[in-house]
Amino acid sequence: MTVSEQDLQRGFRDLKLGNSPVIVHASLSAFGPVEDGPETVLAALMAVFKTIVMPTFTYKTMITPPVGPQENALVYGSGRDLNAMAEFFTPDMPADPLMGILPETLRRHPLARRSMHPIQSFAGINAEKILASQSLLTSLAPLGELEKQNGWAVLLGVDHTVNTSIHYAEKLAGRKQFLRWALTPAGVVECPGFPGDSAGFQAVAPEMDKFTRRAQVGKALVQAVPLRTLFKVVIAMIKNDPLALLCQREDCERCNQMRSMLKK
Repeated sequence: MTVSEQDLQRGFRDLKLGNSPVIVHASLSAFGPVEDGPETVLAALMAVFKTIVMPTFTYKTMITPPVGPQENALVYGSGRDLNAMAEFFTPDMPADPLMGILPETLRRHPLARRSMHPIQSFAGINAEKILASQSLLTSLAPLGELEKQNGWAVLLGVDHTVNTSIHYAEKLAGRKQFLRWALTPAGVVECPGFPGDSAGFQAVAPEMDKFTRRAQVGKALVQAVPLRTLFKVVIAMIKNDPLALLCQREDCERCNQMRSMLKK
């Protein structure tokens, strides 16, 4: 059965989020066939939520320098081939494919605005204050501004492993962030505050279960979690166990770096 805009609107309204702003993460394929694709999902979101934000990150701007600070989860001098393919950040650069098709659909909407971070930009509709909170030094600030406005993270057919808001909670908990570099028309710029890996974030799900609102749309489970509660839960988890939410991949440089620092 094809999912219609009416189906999507009904599911989004079932979350009962009122006028709260939302940051959305989505897998279009999780719904099954959707009438007219991502444009329909975005139209349904706009019909239900006044303020919508999505990450429109651009990893292809990143470069690896030959040298840099220690304990930065980066093998310096290892990115020669990728550096050669790096592109200058511009406001109209497409969102990375890893973000999914919906953030790029939002970015291209006539009403959308985008922040200017060369790696971790966000796009939004009716989200000017949220987007304006970001700077080169405060890449995750829009997530904090969303929390101040009683925002929610909405997961459309995806789980917490793509929930960018957890990175901001990690920062609040004092977890290490990293330094990265991006290519811009003004030259190479340092981008502090680059977060860790998110592959272990689904571990927060049991702790957030009673705070999570759910609806079924087509084949997709739609979930919404309040950012204020999410931040408190994540901070408590990390304070209780400094290894909480780290992934188990043996080759994960960022999680391994955090473990190494905790042993000192």
